[in-house]
Amino acid sequence: MIEVLDFIFGSKIKARLLRFFLMNADQEYDIQEISRKNMFKSSQVKSVLNDFRKNKFVLEKKKGGKKFYIINHKFPFFVELRSLFIKSNVYPECGSLSRVKGIGDVKLALISGIFLNYPKSKADIVLVANNVSRSKLNNLMNNLEAEVGREISYVLMNSEEFKYRMDMLDRFLLDFLEGPHDELVNKIPRLKPFISGLKK
Repeated sequence: MIEVLDFIFGSKIKARLLRFFLMNADQEYDIQEISRKNMFKSSQVKSVLNDFRKNKFVLEKKKGGKKFYIINHKFPFFVELRSLFIKSNVYPECGSLSRVKGIGDVKLALISGIFLNYPKSKADIVLVANNVSRSKLNNLMNNLEAEVGREISYVLMNSEEFKYRMDMLDRFLLDFLEGPHDELVNKIPRLKPFISGLKK
């Protein structure tokens, strides 16, 4: 779906910035923050923002000598565009997810929420991993947030904590496992039969 949106809107940067503003419709950002969150050069962002502003898709505000940008809720196709991007399933073409295994000794990686267009989920990613590299984890989340257009909600725990919470029938984990989710990594013995039992 992401590549289709790139095609429809003419470029990856335009599609990503459209998604960014539509998914953060009540927030305002300066160019530096927009560039950082979407991982593009300021010059590239500035060019697209100028087009957005000319077509009244975003509004420009000045505060303390700095320019800030916010989506124009009165833009003629605001509702339709927001619905299109919210409904788009980003999982199949969210390339950074392939890097999950590189953050450490990953035992379990499950996705839901924004990736499966399931807003009821309390988390987008559940990770069970040992010896995690915080820098690699942060880099992964930054890339994912740039791809999906908003902050990623994730839960990270080590194997010991995961076992304890499962033994205690932790409500968060049970709700997550019962709901729609996909596996990226699953090295937890007997977890699949347990999940199947929850869904009966």
